Amino acid sequence: MRRRVDWVITLAPFTTVLALCLLFAVRPVAANEILLKVRHMLGNTFGVWYLAVGFFFFLVSLYIAFSRYGEIVLGDAGEGPRYSFPAWGAMMFTCGLAADILFYSFSEWISYACDPHIGEMGKVQDWAGVYPLFHWGFIPWSFYLVLAVAFGFMLHVRKCRRHRYSEACRPLIGARADGICGRMIDLLAGTATTFGVATPLISEFVLQITGMHASRLVVDEIILTLTFVTYTSVLLKKARGISRLADACMGLFVILLGYVLLFSGQTRYILETGFQSFGTMIQNFPELATFTDPLRKTSFPQNWTIYYWAYWMVWCVAAPFFIGSISKGRTVRQTILGGYVFGGGATLLSFIILGNYSMGLQMSGAADFIGQFKKSSDIYGVIVSIVRTLPCPELVMLLVILTMIAFYATSFDSIAYTASCYSYRKLDDGQEPSMLIQFMWCVLLIVFPVALLFSRSSMANLQSISIITAFPLSLILFAIVVSFLKDAGIFLKKRSDS
Repeated sequence: MRRRVDWVITLAPFTTVLALCLLFAVRPVAANEILLKVRHMLGNTFGVWYLAVGFFFFLVSLYIAFSRYGEIVLGDAGEGPRYSFPAWGAMMFTCGLAADILFYSFSEWISYACDPHIGEMGKVQDWAGVYPLFHWGFIPWSFYLVLAVAFGFMLHVRKCRRHRYSEACRPLIGARADGICGRMIDLLAGTATTFGVATPLISEFVLQITGMHASRLVVDEIILTLTFVTYTSVLLKKARGISRLADACMGLFVILLGYVLLFSGQTRYILETGFQSFGTMIQNFPELATFTDPLRKTSFPQNWTIYYWAYWMVWCVAAPFFIGSISKGRTVRQTILGGYVFGGGATLLSFIILGNYSMGLQMSGAADFIGQFKKSSDIYGVIVSIVRTLPCPELVMLLVILTMIAFYATSFDSIAYTASCYSYRKLDDGQEPSMLIQFMWCVLLIVFPVALLFSRSSMANLQSISIITAFPLSLILFAIVVSFLKDAGIFLKKRSDS
């Protein structure tokens, strides 16, 4: 194994994470100040770049799906898919940011309702439910899906044995993929994989809804539990562990959404507001995607949209590789459109049902979650208040905890598996990375967010890390898109000539 593992690519992220953890532990104030300064420079000065990248990826996803590229099968001619549509869709959804999606679904509309930009646009009822669908919908999933078909083409059509970003850029950069240029691309991508923000959010959420006092011991126990579930699923991988865990996650997820929709007393409001918000988002999509607030009246895109596009770009390092690998036997068109239906659709349903439930109580005057948030600035406490308004709140809390842990484990398992493949110089088709390497990546994905939690870093600092990391990474994403279009074009030409 030692000869096959690229220890430079594998250990560089560990070294970077340990250095950052040490920095936040020894000089938390100074580290936070540096993060905010760099984040302001990138988000405020170059923010339009992030918005342009997001809009570009969405348009490219549609072009690829409905053009001649969409007919390409990610595999050998006549090869059928390995997974059924439901199993494939479940794995695609759960390998993303599912735990974060659950967390934000309950309360994100409240943050928008408190933002002055909503007042500029109109009423809370008309717009607070629109932005969650926009920030978690088509553009974010376009990042995943465009790269997924590029990686799937590289793995299943070109049969590349190097699971690297540099290999995906080879059609554009040529032999430089084997030199310093390729090395820099792989090092940047490998380090970016570690910047997850889910851990502190999930840990704090669990602590809040269980009523326990935050302590290092409690957080450690939560993380160890998640790691154990992750490692167990890794051990079950030969028995399709990810597929089975993803099915369990989706089962819990559907039960939670069904319970809130059918037994909350807000069914009509949830459906009607969700339908209206989706229509408003579609009607205003180009404007929402290109709004820059040049006069900085509210700095809404700088505080929200730019962060979300950066957030998803950072996670693009691993999740699209996994989606591409499980899409073997499917066409490019099926992968992109199926991703929007399963991944994007499940995401939007979560925000429509969980978010509109609490917004319905707010709009009817049955609760004042906005007032509670303005008074305390404690979004976790607000979520606890929301859950307590449901029938049998203790049961709902338990269901939420189990669902978030299951989603967390599935996401990290799939990403750790993909990152483990990234650690190898070459992997033959069907060859599995060692369990030791997979477990190392599981630990790595947890360490840095926990360090931020212990150093009392704010949500703004977590956002800053995503924005800073995504800036250079976006250049690589562009290179991968150009490389795929070039290589796939050559493939189609040869196929038509033969």
